[in-house]
Amino acid sequence: MPGSSDRYKWIALSNTTIGTLLATINLSIVLIALPNIFRGIGLNPLVPANTSYLLWMLLGFMVVMAVCVVSLGRLGDMYGRVKLYNLGFTIFTVFSVLLAITWLNGASGALYLILMRVGQGIGAAFLMANSPAILTDAFPATERGLALGVNMGAAIAGQFIGLILGGILAPANWRLVFLLSVPIGLFGTLWGYLKLEERGVRGRAKVDWWGNLTFAAGLVSLVYGITYGLLPYGGHTMGWTDPRVLGTIFGGLALLVVFCVVETKVEHPMFHLPLFRIRAFAAGNAAAFLSAIGRGGIMFILIIWLQGVWLPQHGYDFARTPLWAGIYMLPLTTGFLVAGPLSGYLSDRVGPRPFATGGMVGSATGFILLEVLPVDFNYLAFASILLFLGLAMGLFVAPVQAGVMNSLPANQRGSGAGMMNTAMNTAMVLSISVFFTLIILGLSARLPAALYHGLVSEGVPVRSALRVSHLPAVGSLFAAFLGYNPMKSLLGPTLAHLPHAKAAYIAGRSFFPRLISGPFDNGLRRAFDFAAAACLLAAGAAWSIGGKFAPQEAPDGLDARLRGDRVARLATESLTAADPALPSTTAG
Repeated sequence: MPGSSDRYKWIALSNTTIGTLLATINLSIVLIALPNIFRGIGLNPLVPANTSYLLWMLLGFMVVMAVCVVSLGRLGDMYGRVKLYNLGFTIFTVFSVLLAITWLNGASGALYLILMRVGQGIGAAFLMANSPAILTDAFPATERGLALGVNMGAAIAGQFIGLILGGILAPANWRLVFLLSVPIGLFGTLWGYLKLEERGVRGRAKVDWWGNLTFAAGLVSLVYGITYGLLPYGGHTMGWTDPRVLGTIFGGLALLVVFCVVETKVEHPMFHLPLFRIRAFAAGNAAAFLSAIGRGGIMFILIIWLQGVWLPQHGYDFARTPLWAGIYMLPLTTGFLVAGPLSGYLSDRVGPRPFATGGMVGSATGFILLEVLPVDFNYLAFASILLFLGLAMGLFVAPVQAGVMNSLPANQRGSGAGMMNTAMNTAMVLSISVFFTLIILGLSARLPAALYHGLVSEGVPVRSALRVSHLPAVGSLFAAFLGYNPMKSLLGPTLAHLPHAKAAYIAGRSFFPRLISGPFDNGLRRAFDFAAAACLLAAGAAWSIGGKFAPQEAPDGLDARLRGDRVARLATESLTAADPALPSTTAG
């Protein structure tokens, strides 16, 4: 690097970390703010007709990131990573303003917010796709683990910081949830345009329109089917037998197969499949995908556990549970922030394998420890396990990303970073679906009987108790997730005919959590078993990344084969055989 490189690398790290943190905070900030947002636009999210608005408000941002991040990373390789990164900051800020000035109400307001969240997600995809490549260009190979550790630690911690910010801002005014991003976005945009430099290797290529089209259509169709599979269908608890759900899932998978075929035929593919011949790249992506499957839905499960069961049983009003759920999950965030940079720094010296593998084994252990806890747990034990989980997950993320980015040719870093981010974002959506399915199955097996007997024992007429007990379990799950006590809305006028003390108890903060805790525990154990199994598989993939290696960038015009680097030679030969336009650059 030129003489100013030492200063520039810290500028790049600080700016991209702010961008990544802003994107991931907005990934989760609406989770806690949803009750206030829906009240603000005058829409009841628990009415079955409004459930789709609730789901897409949760997942729309994440889905568009998963769809766009590979294409935008590839475009960064072609036209300049800094240029597209700065454009992403601008787009993100504009849509944050549009979200904050929402004037519509009801279903129109919900649809407007979802569309604006999609636009905000596109801006976030620009940031997430190009940040790792900008850092890899700015830092020497021996320091990339530290840089990516700081960046990824902030990215994952941002998801939990967003919970607290949403809980603080939304009760004051739900528009502040979106307005928060505007000054930070303006600052980051201006700073990026003034200070960031294009230091990457650009590759001249054409846009792969067919690849982009088939990939986007396939992934959106797949996620659409998975999302609506969570909703009841006919007489079934969930929609996995709905022909529309099955059609969109299998149609999406078919389109993704077509996408893979297209990528082997076009001259300049957006998704360089030969990159998977590099062992560190393939193993790193597999480990990242499996770890995201294991941890992606855990944030939702912990929120439901705290908001719907534990906090009300310990004296917190339902309206206050969203904020306190975020506060009580701070140990998890602390673990990420401590372990992420530290593991990145150490992996630069001893290699990614021990940290990535150990982090996933530790995560599996943490999920098993959570399974041992009773539903009405002691908070000190719960916080200790959360801290342990945060440290274990923080150990994993930076070494894996450093191993992947170090393995890539210089002109493929944007595309490779996009592919890894797509794997993680898609896995998170799948993970949420799997976790929700397991919890709903657990609730469906035991909640109807618990509701019926609990309501009848408090004097509710048999007909009303029977009606409430046969409602889909997904309604109770979303009520717990949003911090609502559904008894008042489910029983309606029936409460007015009960003695005042009975009605107050049923609509109070302890009756519903007491009834749901047993059935919820049934699904909770299944979810933790699944998470532990996914983390152990991720540990196996992480072990395959390899030990310590120090990639050295080949100077312009120098063929990596001349250096006698076996890994670089094999990777370069496989890439250039698949695409002669690629330069002979060290793959690491």
